[in-house]
Amino acid sequence: MKRLFTIAALCAICSAGPAAADVVLLADDFNTETLALNYTGFANWNVPDGTVDVIGPGFFDLQPGHGRYVDLDGSTSNAGRLESKTVFTLDPGDYRLDFLLAGSQRGDTNTVGVSLGSAYTESFTLPSAAPFALVTRNITVAAGTTGRLVFDHVGGDNLGLLLDDVTLTQVTGTPEPGSLAFVAFGAVGLVLARRRGRV
Repeated sequence: MKRLFTIAALCAICSAGPAAADVVLLADDFNTETLALNYTGFANWNVPDGTVDVIGPGFFDLQPGHGRYVDLDGSTSNAGRLESKTVFTLDPGDYRLDFLLAGSQRGDTNTVGVSLGSAYTESFTLPSAAPFALVTRNITVAAGTTGRLVFDHVGGDNLGLLLDDVTLTQVTGTPEPGSLAFVAFGAVGLVLARRRGRV
């Protein structure tokens, strides 16, 4: 009887309604943008200060194989500030920020400040030859706040850090339904195997 109750409980978990999934608040690989110097026509971003360039295949492609991406120090000797058009409402909880960052590839060291409202701020300094590498930051918001996601480049010599594949995700911490089913059926198998072992 106890075994039947255990199996029934596990099956109930499997048949429960869908679990909440992580929520992607922003995802941008810049591949739909126009290749251009001093670009301002972004779908998801404003450039309120300085200039940035969109570069890639056939147009100053400094990191081949990455499609289109942003040079954060545009072609006016005035480093750019790239900020999300969306002002995000950040409820208390966990968030994850992912982006690719590379050096300028043109012989200098550069720095960019990255921030998400008052919830997160950090500076990154990379040497010229640094290839694109994934940066992941887990951000815990203790009290509700609002803010834009900002990449604010320092300096101004037309040679900037390179940015690509930006994703901001609200992490719910609840497993996907498929994960729950996998765990539940594994437990059912274990119960049945133990039962066979006793016979």
